[in-house]
Amino acid sequence: MASPQNSTSGIRDNRNYGSVGDYLKEYIQPNSELSFVSAYFTVYAFNQLKDHLKDIDKLRFLFGEPSFLKQIDPEKTDKKSFKIEDDGLSLMNRLSQKRVARECADWIREKAEVRSIKIPNFLHGKLYHIQNDRVENAILGSSNFTVNGLGLGNARNVELNLIVDSDRDRKDLKRWFEDVWESKDIVEDVKEEVLEYLKQIYADYSPE
Repeated sequence: MASPQNSTSGIRDNRNYGSVGDYLKEYIQPNSELSFVSAYFTVYAFNQLKDHLKDIDKLRFLFGEPSFLKQIDPEKTDKKSFKIEDDGLSLMNRLSQKRVARECADWIREKAEVRSIKIPNFLHGKLYHIQNDRVENAILGSSNFTVNGLGLGNARNVELNLIVDSDRDRKDLKRWFEDVWESKDIVEDVKEEVLEYLKQIYADYSPE
């Protein structure tokens, strides 16, 4: 995406004010520590950002809405299906799904912790907090971690996000994230379930 028309604004809307995806590309660096909150995480959003994500120190990803989980076959298995794919992607992208899913799984296994809110309709906000040594950057708003939510696709969602430009507020957001992240009464670890679902994609998926 080109530079935002309103370059002095802290708004990122995937339209006239720049995108969250470009914001992440600008501030994610080698050894960054990332703390993200989103209802969705998709492999194609990862693929769009993988050159920036591959050398981070770690990601803590919190799914803000557990409805992305559903039983695949409740009569026969406890496996769950995750919202891992982006809607409206080209056939070429669909055909590359196995490769992307494997790369994403390898990266999550090495770099990420993944947890989810347990309670439906409990956490609605989206947060992208980036820590580079003692320097913090953050953006807060409506964009999920999907290709179009981040403004990296051909059918970009119109979103409303705001760069957090106060040191106090960035630190407060980090403390808020850590408080929720460690709250075992409302949060559970789902990393192995995400990895298992990705394994199903790259092991079993064959395009029709």
